[in-house]
Amino acid sequence: MASPPEKPTANPPKKSGWSWFTSFEYDKENVKPSDARNVLLVVAALITAVTFQAGVNPPGGVWQDNDNGHTAGRAIYANHKAPFYVFLISNTLALSSSIFIIVLLTHRFPFHFEVMVATLSMIVTYGSAVFAVTPKESVKFRYILFTAALPYVLRFLFQLFQKYKHNVNFRCTQVLNSDC
Repeated sequence: MASPPEKPTANPPKKSGWSWFTSFEYDKENVKPSDARNVLLVVAALITAVTFQAGVNPPGGVWQDNDNGHTAGRAIYANHKAPFYVFLISNTLALSSSIFIIVLLTHRFPFHFEVMVATLSMIVTYGSAVFAVTPKESVKFRYILFTAALPYVLRFLFQLFQKYKHNVNFRCTQVLNSDC
């Protein structure tokens, strides 16, 4: 007589061995989307706060006097042009990306307009602070503006590609199957 089939386990192991990284992965079956959204909002808010503070008060502080060829109120770190440039670009990209995540995750929430006004004000404050502490000769500001816009542009292009992907695939299939 045949034995009854074994009951499948609720969450069968995906791989042999345990990995701490995979144990923290998002599980669509067990985690509610609202919980995931809340976690992402907290993480994005923390990244926004840290990067905003780093841009307003750059590492090393600012010069306090006009002695020895430097200007009061300018970033001390700006004396090292390449590392300061990397810092500004990376910090601006992190701030812009985290603010974009906050805006996306709060879409159609109560007080969304107020969140938009607050984030826009924060972006303007960050930009004016960065322009105030950065010596004009050490950074090309068009690269910083491009970096700030990059998350928005990439999302727009991704959405555009997703919208018209079917049309492109359909046309490519027609061209490949034609008797030209």
